[in-house]
Amino acid sequence: MTDREAVQDWVRRYERAWATNDPDDVRALFAPDGEYRFHPWDEPERGSEAILAAWLEAQDDADDHEFTWEVVAVDGDTAVVQGHTEYTDGDAYENLWILRLDDEGRARSFTEWYMEAPSD
Repeated sequence: MTDREAVQDWVRRYERAWATNDPDDVRALFAPDGEYRFHPWDEPERGSEAILAAWLEAQDDADDHEFTWEVVAVDGDTAVVQGHTEYTDGDAYENLWILRLDDEGRARSFTEWYMEAPSD
């Protein structure tokens, strides 16, 4: 069973991994057999090493974005997180994450949706 506190902890660790791109920080987010769907229509990356490789291939710089978020819902082992990402180049995105955590607070499944926010 996942609770709001476990989800908040996971998102904070995700933010740290996003800022550091440190392999240990990224690996710690996912169960060894976890799945990460960078896009909901793609096949997921499976396993922490495959997730790490895909993460590093698409990594952002530590100081090129600002991310705000809130936990929208938690039901059983599934959570929904809504976020907003603003990049220093002016791009902005609305994010929606579906997250399933294991008993150790690692993602068994993580799917993200994002849409570019309209420019002002």
